[in-house]
Amino acid sequence: MRPWTPDSLAEVARAFQKSRILLTGAELDIFTRLGREAKSSKELSQELGLDERAATIFMDALAALGLLDKEGSLYRTPSYLYPYLSSESEKSIIPLILHMGSLWRRWGSLSRVLVEGTPEGASPWEERSDEERRAFIGAMHVLARNLAPEIVSSVNLEGVRRMLDVGGASGTYTVAFLRAKEDLRATIFDLPKVIPMARERLEREGLLHRVELVGGDFERDPLPPGHDLVFLSAIVHQNSRSQNRALFAKARDALVPGGRILIRDHVMDPSRTKPVAGAIFAVNMLVSTKGGNTYTFQELEEDLLASGFAKVAWIRRGESMDCLIEAEKAAG
Repeated sequence: MRPWTPDSLAEVARAFQKSRILLTGAELDIFTRLGREAKSSKELSQELGLDERAATIFMDALAALGLLDKEGSLYRTPSYLYPYLSSESEKSIIPLILHMGSLWRRWGSLSRVLVEGTPEGASPWEERSDEERRAFIGAMHVLARNLAPEIVSSVNLEGVRRMLDVGGASGTYTVAFLRAKEDLRATIFDLPKVIPMARERLEREGLLHRVELVGGDFERDPLPPGHDLVFLSAIVHQNSRSQNRALFAKARDALVPGGRILIRDHVMDPSRTKPVAGAIFAVNMLVSTKGGNTYTFQELEEDLLASGFAKVAWIRRGESMDCLIEAEKAAG
């Protein structure tokens, strides 16, 4: 990392301004509307119920950032950006941007969390609004759709006939596993309100007949048994170490003899300052959960061994949430 300078410090301090402009544009679905048809600020204000003066200043800022094109009094979403910023596109990253909007509110409480230790109102996912839940699941799909095949290619699937995707969301990783191995069958275990999203995506992919969908809460319920592989993708960072040990024990019980657990997440070096993305993500967990964190390999190994696993191995290293830890169910 380059040394900090007064200019670079100031740049980071005001970076929130561009972020907030993009987030608000996404929340109002402006890019979809102006991708279909160019409109004036007056027309868009009337359509969305906005103050015209405020909307004009805001849309000019979007245009200044290159997020809109402006010609005369008309604004339009650039054609090359429309696939990414339209809520109607398969390539859209709008779900991820909307999720960042929900994180904006949590990160605003960071100073208070540093005094009190835990965030206010860190409610379970089952209790959150349908809008927030759908934005989160959509964001996870945006992040995973390109990474999932790469992750799956790092895994030895020989002898794996049935896998369990815990907290599998809309099934992005399950789809990648099924595409990689034609005789593989899968179980997705997630909250009952998430299961319809998984069914919807698997139907579109033509893979629903190879997947069992099971609703439940992995914090309270046992996991479905009889699997050769249990996949925990982006879950351990949500938990404290004691919660992870409890989850690992449930995963062990869901495995047949000789079965394996596979964990995808950040893995920190012993100093806990590298990778940088993992250190920053730990703060995200600080403001979002009661006990979440990012963990070192040594911590994950210790917790897996204590939960009935053996032969813990770090099989994929990365700078982001693309590391893989694997372990085998211990005999007996």
